[in-house]
Amino acid sequence: MRLGVLDVGSNTVHLLVVDAHPGARPLPAHSYKAELRLAELLDDDGAIGPAGIERLVETIEGAVQAAEDQGCEQVLPFATSAVREASNADTVLAKVKAEAGVDLQVLTGDEEARLTFLAARRWFGWSAGKLLVLDIGGGSLEIAYGIDEEPDKAVSLPLGAGRLTAAMLPGDPPDPLDVRALRRHVRAEIARVVGEFTRLGRPDHVVATSKTFRQLARIAGAARSTEGLYVQRELSRRSLQEWVPKLAAMTGEQRTGLPGVSEGRARQLLAGALVAEGAMDLFGVQAAEICPWALREGVILRRLDHLPAS
Repeated sequence: MRLGVLDVGSNTVHLLVVDAHPGARPLPAHSYKAELRLAELLDDDGAIGPAGIERLVETIEGAVQAAEDQGCEQVLPFATSAVREASNADTVLAKVKAEAGVDLQVLTGDEEARLTFLAARRWFGWSAGKLLVLDIGGGSLEIAYGIDEEPDKAVSLPLGAGRLTAAMLPGDPPDPLDVRALRRHVRAEIARVVGEFTRLGRPDHVVATSKTFRQLARIAGAARSTEGLYVQRELSRRSLQEWVPKLAAMTGEQRTGLPGVSEGRARQLLAGALVAEGAMDLFGVQAAEICPWALREGVILRRLDHLPAS
């Protein structure tokens, strides 16, 4: 079947169209995306304003049209942190359903972490042993650990790159005092949950997913995306520690000159780097392997698991 998954994330609205059937690897057929950065559009009351809602509805309508054009038999629409935590989430969801005809399913942070873990497990297989999976989004950080397809422990923390940039790094380049305050905040939040994971034992393999981790790995020397999915890419803690002060000294525009850094994500990259560095440091991770699959693929795989075998 041709299946579409519509991901309304904190940074991007992304429709991924795949050709898939139970027991087979989903094959990407088409991608439609628009960067809205909803995590940065929240007002002082935590609500998505009228202009943001209008842009969201228009973008989802475009994605629905793209899914129809591509012949999708089914579209799985879901929303993550920015919509989930908006103070007017019910209004946003009702508006999307009334005007775009899409019933967005809002994932909990725990569901995000578990579905991303499933995607990583399927990508690396059973031979990877105990996995620790780190995923930095625009609104949240997901952490999951386990040896099976369902993690033994999964948490979601409000440490997304977009959210933190909007709330704590107003300057461009950022004020060094703001950077230090953000670093303290990130590490304090992660430290609260580290013990819940470390008591489960050391992982055999540490995996990082998301655009933030991919961009950090790229500027640290990992292979370009054009070299394909199956090239091994890694981000070391040492290289990340070397890059954090460099990123802190740059403006957003200057960061766009770095390899693999998009204009829409450039301002968020420092906050993402501080979260990645904090997580790797506090979990004692020397290096993490970049996984091409993440939440969208996890949603697809879970749906395929519930289809009858033909």
